[in-house]
Amino acid sequence: MQLGADHVVVRVPATSANLGPGYDALGLALAVHDEVEVRLVAADEVIVEVEGEGAGEVPLGEDHLVVRALRRTLDLAGATPTGIHMTCRNVIPHGRGMGSSSAAVVAGIVAARALLADPRAVDAATVLRLATEFEGHPDNAAPAIAGGATVAWVDDTGPRAVDLEVDPSIEATVLVPDARLATSAAREALPAQVAHEDAAFTAGRAALLVEALARRPELLFEATEDRLHQPFRGKVLGASSELLRSLRAERLAATVSGAGPSVLVLSTRDDAARRDAVLTSLVGGAAGWRVLRPGIDTAGARARRLSGHPDALRSAR
Repeated sequence: MQLGADHVVVRVPATSANLGPGYDALGLALAVHDEVEVRLVAADEVIVEVEGEGAGEVPLGEDHLVVRALRRTLDLAGATPTGIHMTCRNVIPHGRGMGSSSAAVVAGIVAARALLADPRAVDAATVLRLATEFEGHPDNAAPAIAGGATVAWVDDTGPRAVDLEVDPSIEATVLVPDARLATSAAREALPAQVAHEDAAFTAGRAALLVEALARRPELLFEATEDRLHQPFRGKVLGASSELLRSLRAERLAATVSGAGPSVLVLSTRDDAARRDAVLTSLVGGAAGWRVLRPGIDTAGARARRLSGHPDALRSAR
């Protein structure tokens, strides 16, 4: 497969996975975006510049996650490896449960796809499969690719995902603490087994959440109840666990965002005044917290060619 461009820019959204009961399955794209600019060069070198989140912390060569995902995709397509100059302009917080690693992986895959002479050589199923190779499961990757809300699963053919309808009145708020939490630590807090009644309870709430997101947002509070993972993560979530309990005591549809420690609040425009009053009373002016009101991203990852074929490229869907 030949290359069709040597300069592309990719924009990819943050994500919040699980949404309470949808453990390792449900995800939502948030309108907080990282931007990655990739130039292919003749020199045998890889230069990565990072601005914003992760600057001074992440690798700046072949080990950079975006570079690894880009290389993997180009290799799969049979494109000739080349030198890379890359600039990552990061806004998605790292280690906060907002899908920063999935965003990096998806950015690399979508950038590679845009560089190919025929981007259709890497179809939607391949994009999701490659992202899942890096992430281990597709719950964050799917909404980062497609935008909106998704439900993802894995069967004998590999990872799959479908889009979910989201009522336009639903708003997302993310409460981001200064503290970080590794996904591995959050997973280690989970028990090997759960009670059958808790599994059944959570399955019912996950099914209800699909309806609440699409047509019945007044059911979001009940639909985001969970007994499968969040109760067990309290000991590693620190202040986020107490905040989550306080928010739900006020009947706000609050969940751990991904593995945490950020907290996601889903509400409607009609309930915005009450939501904001509760948030002000709990975290307004408190040190160590940021309140983000990003909205829901509906576009997903997008790439634009700055050289080669002049047409802008949409991500594989």
